[in-house]
Amino acid sequence: MAMVPFCIVPFIWLIILGLLGLWIWMLIDCIKREEKDFPSMGENTKLIWILIVVLTQWIGAIIYYFMVKQKMDKPSKEKS
Repeated sequence: MAMVPFCIVPFIWLIILGLLGLWIWMLIDCIKREEKDFPSMGENTKLIWILIVVLTQWIGAIIYYFMVKQKMDKPSKEKS
């Protein structure tokens, strides 16, 4: 049985804690964001995103970040 080198263990814990932090951050953002701020896919869009983030954990958080948060938080550029 191969043992994991000791120097890798803290790195693995950092990754786990980072993904947990991302998941909590995206879940809080999803809960606080108003229904009108979601890209409209129909009724209950907010509820659907909350379920996606909760049930798929960090994978759902990454998907939420790129599909909702990043797009909705960009400042709108005014054409002059």
